[in-house]
Amino acid sequence: MTATAVPVVDGGLGDGAVEQTLRQVWPDDEVVVLNMQRLSVGASRLSWAIDVTVGGELRGLVLQRERRRGLGRGDMEHEAALLSSAATAGVPVPAVIAADSDGGPIGAGYLITARVDGETIPRRIVRDERFATARAGFARQCGEILGRIHSLPVGDLPDLPNPDPLDAVLEMLDGTGQSRPSFEVALRWLRENRPPQRSPTLVHGDFRNGNLIVDENGIVAVLDWELARLGNPIQDLGWLCARPWRWGQAAPVGGIGEIDELLDAYRPWNGDVDRTELRWWILYSSVSWGVMCLEQARVHLSGEHRSVGLAALGRLGTEMEYDVLRMVQYA
Repeated sequence: MTATAVPVVDGGLGDGAVEQTLRQVWPDDEVVVLNMQRLSVGASRLSWAIDVTVGGELRGLVLQRERRRGLGRGDMEHEAALLSSAATAGVPVPAVIAADSDGGPIGAGYLITARVDGETIPRRIVRDERFATARAGFARQCGEILGRIHSLPVGDLPDLPNPDPLDAVLEMLDGTGQSRPSFEVALRWLRENRPPQRSPTLVHGDFRNGNLIVDENGIVAVLDWELARLGNPIQDLGWLCARPWRWGQAAPVGGIGEIDELLDAYRPWNGDVDRTELRWWILYSSVSWGVMCLEQARVHLSGEHRSVGLAALGRLGTEMEYDVLRMVQYA
């Protein structure tokens, strides 16, 4: 690393905007951006790893910014408040540095957090020998973390949506302008076989291998809270166990662990989870992800935001159609 600021003009963002923003956080210290590196992650946001000195002390930060003003899927200040609330409950999350839904000098809604060391690439987490110890405790740790998230007092949280999950997916499917009978059949089966309702809790909305920072000892941070909402807590467990997030491995919990381990760790926080109920949410998650893939393709094809990444996600929708039809067949 050098002690020279590196100007970056990437996605409409330069280091001057970051320095100006960080000086509002640390007004009494000299703030110098040393390095900014675009991260090739995230379909809905732009992200940078930032090295900065604050009063001569080196800090590692991560900036997430909406691709452009108004295109974010969640309120950045609400997300920051959720991260702070989760931290008080013992959920491992990055420390919040700054957030603004309007954007200020950054130009669009943004969230800046401390950088947490570890790995997020699933194929490494599920295969590399250096993560063997982390894998041994992965499912149990997921159960405990989700228990903590779902135990947060709803009254202490910022205002969050509480959508009907099936209505939300059907609305998104209709919005793609496509007729997909396989998803429509699955949605009808889900509506006809809906499990009993549970009291709504905070739902992370995207808790999975790939949105978790893992080091050699286990999970060290839960990322990507932009889809957080209120709802049935078991949808987080179903999402975690859905096939797209197993990354080609047989183990049902993130391609790493077993369901018994997950549910045993979750039980002290929120009671027993019936396997039939969990299977319903796994099928729901597969339908939901498939429709989300179609929506990402729509954004690209419409010209709203041209992206090879969004186009690549779009083709996964067809794979999910095959999956959900098989699951309905054997349900």
